Amino acid sequence: MAGHTPQMSVEEFETIAYAAPKTVTLEFLGGRVGVKKGMDGDRSTIVSWLVRRCLQSRPELDLYHGRGLRVDAHRQSRARPDAVLAPEAHFAGHGEWSDPDGVLMVVEVTSYDSDTDRRDRHEKPAAYGQAGIPLYLLIDRDSCTVTVHGGPDRRVGGYRDARVTKFGETLVLPDPVGITLDTEVLKNYVR
Repeated sequence: MAGHTPQMSVEEFETIAYAAPKTVTLEFLGGRVGVKKGMDGDRSTIVSWLVRRCLQSRPELDLYHGRGLRVDAHRQSRARPDAVLAPEAHFAGHGEWSDPDGVLMVVEVTSYDSDTDRRDRHEKPAAYGQAGIPLYLLIDRDSCTVTVHGGPDRRVGGYRDARVTKFGETLVLPDPVGITLDTEVLKNYVR
């Protein structure tokens, strides 16, 4: 966000986020504080479905829920993706916020709140791409699609490639993940 004055420093944000009740998830993207809507039952079910598929296909990996990451080019943003795919025990010994080095994929499942478009479709892919995270998987319940963003662009942010698959179609997550998903079941978890 060029020309945007941050609302606070990263240190101030981390202090506030640490003190926030566990019922509130705060993120800090592009210098702005955002409140991430809690998981509804369908969103939680989608993440659980993805955990099972990933661990069945790649048991040497873990899919972490709500893991705090330092993202963007200078690691000045803080995000809590719905899921983070990384090697088993990758985050052992880490604090609340980790560098994304070694992360294979981040996952967001859209919520039905007013800032989903800005946050999940624009700000997060920009920050995740700048951080060099190989894949960003967006499970979009509004459009009934799954988008795989690949080819992170560390210079300008975002990803060079985006492949959209409709719910019900087979989706291949490219390397470094290398998992095939049948997305038919996702039709059950939209309004």
